Amino acid sequence: MQALSRWPVPDLNELPQDMRDRILEVQQKAGFVPNVFLALAHRPAEWRAFMAYHDALLLKEGGLSKGEREMIIVATSAANQCLYCVVAHGAILRVYEKKPLLADQIAVNHRKADISERQRAMLDFAMKVCRDSAATDERDFDTLRSHGFSDEDIWDIAAITAFFGLSNRMANVTGMRPNDEFYLMGRIPRSKGA
Repeated sequence: MQALSRWPVPDLNELPQDMRDRILEVQQKAGFVPNVFLALAHRPAEWRAFMAYHDALLLKEGGLSKGEREMIIVATSAANQCLYCVVAHGAILRVYEKKPLLADQIAVNHRKADISERQRAMLDFAMKVCRDSAATDERDFDTLRSHGFSDEDIWDIAAITAFFGLSNRMANVTGMRPNDEFYLMGRIPRSKGA
């Protein structure tokens, strides 16, 4: 089996208490520890900063739904060829949207995905930020505003794209391996009794 990361992965029991508590909380909720938590724990100060910015972008209220935030991550992570983020956030997207095909569609070509015109405009902008942020201009803002996005929403789209550009690059450089559990999450609807 491929290693979790090219760098040493610290033992959970040897991590500072705040990090251990956060990882155990995620494990209890998800049923496993996502590899990103362990791989990035190699540098505790950076791990804390990464998690703080992650939470500031993804756990806040705003004009973007949780599913739309995950759509941005999946589309731009695919453009950056980040296996870890496409697989992990694709799973989260499937769970949030309750659409087992959506993450694959967005990862391959968001313009052909089963999404709204509003979401397509959001992802068009995210892809422009991802691939050529210097080319963004007022027309991009006008297009997004015409679909009901506020300037704060536009900031969120850009910030999520930029943050996951960093995440994608670190996942690629470290050789971070997606957890096997992510591959099946959200693909088969849970039975009513589960």
